[in-house]
Amino acid sequence: MSNEPLVSIITPTYNRARFLGIAIDSVLAQTYENWELVIVDDGSTDNTPEIMEPYLKDSRIRYFRQENQGQSVARNVGIRESKGEYICFLDSDNAWLPDKLRRSVELMEQHQNVGVLYADVITVDEDGKEISRKNMRRFSGRIAPQMLRDNCVSMNTTIARRRCFEEQGGFSESYRVADDYELWLRLSAHYEFLYVPEFFAHYRVMNDQISSDKTRRFQANERILQDFVSRNGHTLSKKDIQSGLCAFYTRRGRYFASNGAVGVALRSYGKAIVCDPVSVKPWRALAKLVLKRTG
Repeated sequence: MSNEPLVSIITPTYNRARFLGIAIDSVLAQTYENWELVIVDDGSTDNTPEIMEPYLKDSRIRYFRQENQGQSVARNVGIRESKGEYICFLDSDNAWLPDKLRRSVELMEQHQNVGVLYADVITVDEDGKEISRKNMRRFSGRIAPQMLRDNCVSMNTTIARRRCFEEQGGFSESYRVADDYELWLRLSAHYEFLYVPEFFAHYRVMNDQISSDKTRRFQANERILQDFVSRNGHTLSKKDIQSGLCAFYTRRGRYFASNGAVGVALRSYGKAIVCDPVSVKPWRALAKLVLKRTG
């Protein structure tokens, strides 16, 4: 085990005592053993400290508490406190499949040009009952053009080289929503990504998850995209930027159109057309919406 690279696992948590033990147990069950688990409690008011107490007998597990500052701050604290050559993230209401770390390290060692590796998730409900599993349409290589369209990286399946964070920084603390998207989008402009069509994690769908608020997420994503193009646009072609932003606004328009927010949908389609006037998709979506309203 001493010859295996150390993997640091960062777990931010806030009032997830009900599920935290499941997440930790999934780390303890890993077939790869050279890891450290850094848990950052972002001001929990439940019995999280009591849940943590028996696990701290394992020297590989460390627990930090802070006042509530948001998950991006908690993740950055975890990164700073970690020591591993590789860094992974496991949210406290999710869990890993047993071979997640072994497969991740094995593939990263085989592909030295890759900065970030990611895979697929099995979606489960609050009780752990499987909702769905499918290999998504994801991408490998320099995936920034695809990331402009939508976030295809599942946080809990990732493994990244420490140098990625040393060179490009950690999570932006400016966004309360979609901070993971901002990170992977930024890293995708500078490093090779490798998609593995395997299931690495259980992703739990929670009723109170902030990520379930799509309206807020679309707003955050628009700001993230604007900031990214301003700071990293030089890493992409003009066509990649145009088509990526067009696809984002078209997708946003369809979402709001399907939920009856016609004004927002129309503005979204308009922005999509401005970004890429020759793209057929926003014109078709716009025509469909207008015909539905006037038909």
